[in-house]
Amino acid sequence: MRKLGHLIGTAVLAAASHGALASDGADFGRLARGAGEPQVPGLRMVYLSPLGDPAAAPWKHIILHQTEGPAGSARGMANAQARHPAKRGATLWVETDGTVYWATPETAVTLHGDGANRNDNKYIDNSKTYRQVTRANSIGVEFVGNFPDVRRPPTEEQFAAMLVLVRFLQERYGIPPDRVYAHNWIDYKDHRYCEGCSLAERARAQGYRPGLAEPKTASGVAGRGIAAGQ
Repeated sequence: MRKLGHLIGTAVLAAASHGALASDGADFGRLARGAGEPQVPGLRMVYLSPLGDPAAAPWKHIILHQTEGPAGSARGMANAQARHPAKRGATLWVETDGTVYWATPETAVTLHGDGANRNDNKYIDNSKTYRQVTRANSIGVEFVGNFPDVRRPPTEEQFAAMLVLVRFLQERYGIPPDRVYAHNWIDYKDHRYCEGCSLAERARAQGYRPGLAEPKTASGVAGRGIAAGQ
């Protein structure tokens, strides 16, 4: 029943924002490639660093991570990342309520991933990722909340926010859906759970491709972007 309720809740959130993102693909494209603090329909985005020119960023892939941090820790972790962009962590942090924190300049290379050391083809064809999908060319997104139980799944709000955020990043950097990865797909990770797998599976299932007016599915949490000081 819990799983059914989870799926129903996500579907309701999906229906709520479908029109906002799918009604005008041209407008979404302009928004996604804009500078400053783009206000993304369906996301509550807090910018600790404003965006610049997406063409200057090296991102060819998206890696979805899960952090062993408790609920309520995303803002603190994002602030720490903002102070030291190259430290272990990621560019974006997502709270359990779906709030997204953009922590670093979008050209900063954060220390995430383990060099794409997985080559056993357990989840995907690693011939296309082994030593290729690295922090130097991949933007990382961290989802907090799986502490103390690492097997705790992301919240409905995180799933919904992720779908919108991934589309935004795909559009901004021209990333196709088959270049969205779970951390566990490309690196050998914690054997107790598959880090980022449920997130990446849903992200790819959208089938979103940059430049399309209407993705196969659209989902998000009703909200608005906000500046860091608000």
